[in-house]
Amino acid sequence: MSPVKIKLGGYQPPTSVHNRAAEVFGEELAKRVGDVVSYKMDGNMCETKGIQAIDLPNLVEAGELTMCYFASSYMAERVPEVAIFDLPFVVQSRDKAYAALDGELGDLLKEKFLAEMGVRILGFWDNGFRHFTNGVKEIRTPADCAGLKMRSMNSEVHQEFFKLLGMEPTFVDVADLVEKVKSGEIDAQENPLTNTYRFGTYQYHRHITLTGHFFGMVLVMVNNEMYQSWPAEIQDAVQASVDVATVAQRGFAQAEDDEVMNALDPAENDIVRLSDDERRAFEDAVTPLVAKHRARLGDRLFELVE
Repeated sequence: MSPVKIKLGGYQPPTSVHNRAAEVFGEELAKRVGDVVSYKMDGNMCETKGIQAIDLPNLVEAGELTMCYFASSYMAERVPEVAIFDLPFVVQSRDKAYAALDGELGDLLKEKFLAEMGVRILGFWDNGFRHFTNGVKEIRTPADCAGLKMRSMNSEVHQEFFKLLGMEPTFVDVADLVEKVKSGEIDAQENPLTNTYRFGTYQYHRHITLTGHFFGMVLVMVNNEMYQSWPAEIQDAVQASVDVATVAQRGFAQAEDDEVMNALDPAENDIVRLSDDERRAFEDAVTPLVAKHRARLGDRLFELVE
């Protein structure tokens, strides 16, 4: 009998915390089922296939790709509840976020994605706290943000956030991010420290402000029709392997913050750590956005992550 073919797609460099975790997944799967499964990972389909990162969930949904990892921020139009991770300064504890995703909130999101897209969510990975970087000036207050052309994901909530700070949000797919930063077409971007470092944008953006404004979450998804076609032992092995990879990925993500901070050269990058009062000024500036979405999403989601 020919092996079950599983291909996982990503959109990041080989050293990223997500691709390292996807390798752990493959290793664990091989331990459990051997050559019964043929597993392949394409960790940067933007580069190898020339696609946009935003295409990956569509490929999984259509059955053209078995699995992928993908940032939840792009998915809020399909499953509104994931927008809780796109509201500024709401999630401030990794442990609280993990507990919610491994419990009630995770169960809700799994149910919603299955119903809406026909994809099964196998795990929730850590996409880090996001911070501002720019090549123009130091950012310490909302007033410092005025007029900066900010790279944004294709997320209405993110764009609302930037506009409240006086920025000019511009959607740029991750596949084009480095080139737009390098050319100066955008003034600023925001990402977890691991992406800022691994993508190399820190080389063009001297100023890094540790705002921690969003906590990113990444979905590990599989086409459910494919999943259901597999024997139960393979289904169980895939889920168990993702569980192991999830523990590893979260560890990678937390360690990466410290590693990147140690790797950055103070002569090349100025790091701004906000005081409590400075952070509060940012929180106050975006209160209307959080209030609007609290009314839309309901208090329970906020209780789970705050």
